Amino acid sequence: MNTLYFRILLIGIAIYFQQGIDAQTTTAMDPVYILEQVDANMSAKNRIIHAKMTVHGRRKSRTIESKSYSVGRLKSYSEYLAPAREKGTKMLKLDNRLWIYAPSTDRTIQLSGHMLRQSVLGSDLSYEDMMEDRSLLELYDAKLIGEETVNGRETWVLELRAKVDGVSYTKRKSWIDQERFVPLKEELYAKSGQLLKMIELSEVSRVDGRWFPQKMVYKDMLKKGKGTEFYIVSIQFNASIPDHYFTKAILKS
Repeated sequence: MNTLYFRILLIGIAIYFQQGIDAQTTTAMDPVYILEQVDANMSAKNRIIHAKMTVHGRRKSRTIESKSYSVGRLKSYSEYLAPAREKGTKMLKLDNRLWIYAPSTDRTIQLSGHMLRQSVLGSDLSYEDMMEDRSLLELYDAKLIGEETVNGRETWVLELRAKVDGVSYTKRKSWIDQERFVPLKEELYAKSGQLLKMIELSEVSRVDGRWFPQKMVYKDMLKKGKGTEFYIVSIQFNASIPDHYFTKAILKS
């Protein structure tokens, strides 16, 4: 084979493969693509979660155990299992309405408007945080603003700006694991630009073919305290959930 022809052929092959690598890199770094992969990991048609939430107050900490059932973004039901003080408390979300049943008073109340911003059982999570289950791509426009290392993992840093009305946080800053496409850290901002909350996510494991963090630490930047740890004991995706879990009758059952 002619030596010149052989060199040209090698150069052509090298260019072809480099273009392929560049195309893959460009795709992976596209913020819309990144959010699609995050949503594929973090969102589901339905799920059942058994969790423990440890609230670290200024003087002492307490752990609250719960089991939650959700279908899409419009239906969810939670029951608190422990400790005795919270046992039997139930929450039901249907569309944008939220009902809470308290066994101590045997009463059901409905929360709406600014009341949804209140703390859940003294934690750093609000009822809005618990209710919001829409995909990030549905809520935000994304911009890639950098790359950083978080706990030894390479991440893309995304700036998210709300593109629909009624979003709890109009701006978010998210550090997304470049290999597993899960957020490892988030900052949540008000419309004014004030930092409202910080979240750290860890103990990422493979669950039903997707990556998912088992531990999330929330810190409300407007209140004192050491934050709230939310630990997932077990999670089932795309499980079969009976319809009666999403009726008001279940609150007093």
